[in-house]
Amino acid sequence: MDFFDFLTLIGGLSLFLFGMTVMGSALEKSAGSGLKKLLSKLTTNRLSGFLTGLGVTAVIQSSSATTVMVVGFVNSGLMTLKQAINVIIGSNVGTTVTAWILSLTGIQGTNFFVTLLKPSSFTPILALIGLIMYMASKTGRKKDIGLIMLGFATLMFGMETMAGAVAGLRDVPEFRNVLLAFSNPIFGVLAGAILTAIIQSSSASVGILQALSTTGQVTYSAAIPIIMGQNIGTCVTALISSVGANKNGKRAAIVHLLFNVIGTVFWLTVITIANAIFDFAFYDLAANQLGIAIAHTIFNVLCTLIMLPSANLLDRIAHIIVPETAAPDKIQELDERLMATPSIAIDRCRSVTVSMAGIAERSIKSAISLLSDYDAEAASGVRTDEQSVDDLEDKIGTFLVRLSTYPLTDKDRTESAKLLHMIGDFERISDHAVDLIESAEEIREKGIVFSDAATQELSVMRAAVTEIIDLAIQSFVNNDAENAALVEPLEQVVDTLREQLRARHIVRLQQGECSIAAGFVLSDILTSLERVADHCSNIAGCVIEMQKDSLGLHSYLSGIKANSPTFIERYNEYSRKYALVPVNSSGEGPQGAALSTAN
Repeated sequence: MDFFDFLTLIGGLSLFLFGMTVMGSALEKSAGSGLKKLLSKLTTNRLSGFLTGLGVTAVIQSSSATTVMVVGFVNSGLMTLKQAINVIIGSNVGTTVTAWILSLTGIQGTNFFVTLLKPSSFTPILALIGLIMYMASKTGRKKDIGLIMLGFATLMFGMETMAGAVAGLRDVPEFRNVLLAFSNPIFGVLAGAILTAIIQSSSASVGILQALSTTGQVTYSAAIPIIMGQNIGTCVTALISSVGANKNGKRAAIVHLLFNVIGTVFWLTVITIANAIFDFAFYDLAANQLGIAIAHTIFNVLCTLIMLPSANLLDRIAHIIVPETAAPDKIQELDERLMATPSIAIDRCRSVTVSMAGIAERSIKSAISLLSDYDAEAASGVRTDEQSVDDLEDKIGTFLVRLSTYPLTDKDRTESAKLLHMIGDFERISDHAVDLIESAEEIREKGIVFSDAATQELSVMRAAVTEIIDLAIQSFVNNDAENAALVEPLEQVVDTLREQLRARHIVRLQQGECSIAAGFVLSDILTSLERVADHCSNIAGCVIEMQKDSLGLHSYLSGIKANSPTFIERYNEYSRKYALVPVNSSGEGPQGAALSTAN
C-alpha cells in the first residue's frame, strides 16, 4: 500500500461517511410522520418500547441518533426514563441492519443474478434513478427518496473504494501484526471504542472493519472485541448530547452507556473463558463482511437478552449515578435535541403553542370579566399570564427559526409557518388583555360610571368577542376547519358592533347622557375588543389555509367575503344573535341591516 493508495482510502472513507450521513438524514426526514406515530404508541410495555427503538434505528440507520432523540424526549417530558430504557435497548439491535446491508459488497459468484446483487452492479443504476428523482422534483417525497438513493449509492461506492485501497495490505506483515495485537480482548475493545467515539457512529466503524476484512488479515479473535468496543464508543454521542439536560435526560444517556459496558464486559468474559476451554476453531479464521455482520447482530441480541429483563436495574443504577436533589427537575419543553428529528420537534412546538393559546385565552376572558367586576388579584394574574405568553412567543419563535435550517418536509415547513403566524396573534391577544385591565383600572380609579344603555350594549360586544375567542382557540387546538369557518362572519359582526356602539355613544354624549371621560375609556375598550376579534380571524384563517397546505390568509379572507352565500347566512345569524336593543320604542329593528351582499 503506497501513498496514493492511502489517499484513495481517505477519499473512500469520506464518501462512505458522507453517503451514510446523507442517507440517514433523508431517511429520517422522509419517515418523520412515521416516527411520530411510533412514538405516540409508546407505552411502559417493554416489548413495544424495544420494537420502537429497533424500528426507528433500522429506519434512520443510527443508534446514536436514536439515543440523542431519546435524551431530548426525556428532557422534554415526552417520554419517561423507563420508556427510554426499552427504546435504547431496541436501538442497539436496530443498528445491526447497516452491517447486513454493507455485507452485500462481499457477494461472490459469476452467475448473472448473483452478480446483479453486488453493489458494484446495482448502485450505478440506483444512483442514476436517485439523481433523476432528486433533480426532477423541486420539493416533496420524491426528492427525499432520490436523496436516499444517492446517499446509499455514495455509501456503497465509498465502501468499495476503501476495500480496494486496503487490498494491498494483505501482503504487509506489519499490518497483520497490528491486527494480531487487537486479538488481545482489552486492546480490541479499546480500539473499537476509540474509533467509534471519533467518528460518532458504530454503523460507520463496523463498515470500516468490514472494509479491512477484505484483506483477509482480520481474524474473528480481533473482530469480535473490536465490535464490542464499537458499541461502547457509540455512547459518546449521547453523553455529549446530555450535557445541559435535566437529570432524567442525563440518566437516559447513562443507561445507554451502562447497557453497552455491562453487555461487553459480560459477554467478553464469557467468550474468553469459553474459548480457553473449548478452543473455538473459527476464532483464528479470517473474518469476512458477512461474518462481521452476523457477529455484530449476535452480540447485540445477546446483550438484549440479558439487559431487557433487567431494565429496572438499569433504572436504579442510573438514579444512583445521577441522584435526585431536593429541587424538582425542570422539564425543558423545547429541547434543541429534538431538532435531530424535525417532525417530532414541530409536533412539540405545536403542543407548546397549544399551551400558549390556553394562557392567552384565560387572560383575555379574565380581562373581559374584570371590566364589570374588577379584582386586583385577578388583574395581577392577567399581567403574569401576559408575561408568560411573551416568553413563550420568544422561545417558540426562536426554536422554529432555528429549526428552519434543518431538512423539513413540505408539510412540516407549512406547519412551522402556521405556528410562527399564530404565536404572534396569541401574544397580541394577551397584550390586549392587559389593555382591557388598564381600562378597568381607569374606570375604578376615576369613578367612571357608564349609562345603563352603554353597559347593556357593551355586554353584547363582550359576549360576541368571548364567543369568537372560543371558536378560534378551539379551531386551532382541534385543527377544526369547520369551527374556524364560523369565525370570520362573527368577526364582521364585531366590527359592525364597534361602529354601532361608537355612533350610539356620540348620540348620548350630545344629549348629555354620558361623560367625555367615559367616552374615551369606552373607545379604548371597543378598540381592544375589536382587535382581539381581528387576531381570532387571523388564527381561524390560518387553520383553514393549513388544511390546504398553503398560507394565503389575504386570499382566504377576500375569497370568503366575495359572493359566498354561506358567509352571508352565518353573518346574518350572528347579527340577529348579537343585535342591540333598538334606540327608540317605535318598533325600529336592530341597528345595522342584515347582509344581503358581501361588503
